[in-house]
Amino acid sequence: MQKKVINPWVWQNERSYSQAIEVSQAVSTLYISGQTAINDKGISSAAEMAVQLEEAMYNLGKVIEEAGYQCKNIVRLNVYTTSVDEFMQSFSVFQAWVARHNIQQATTLIEVKSLFESLKIELEATAVK
Repeated sequence: MQKKVINPWVWQNERSYSQAIEVSQAVSTLYISGQTAINDKGISSAAEMAVQLEEAMYNLGKVIEEAGYQCKNIVRLNVYTTSVDEFMQSFSVFQAWVARHNIQQATTLIEVKSLFESLKIELEATAVK
């Protein structure tokens, strides 16, 4: 798989995403359902945004690894949140995770009225290899 990052500007680099990702010679593509802060027993978290974000990123990584992929090969990551303001207060948590896994992805941040039960954040991704 070859991955080409397209960034006509530099400002998006501070926000931990890319304007576009071109993938060529991919072997396979993994489309991942939205991952949230739900534990192994199926119980939704009622914790604050930063904690839920950590749990959602952990669950996303777990699904990706179970499928035989790597987080660094995420090419698309949609973030659904019940509060963009709360998410931005926890943005450093997101940025650290992206940097730790060397992810370069196209991202869309979307505020929604509500998510399942007490959830505040949902991460939907596409990974390639």
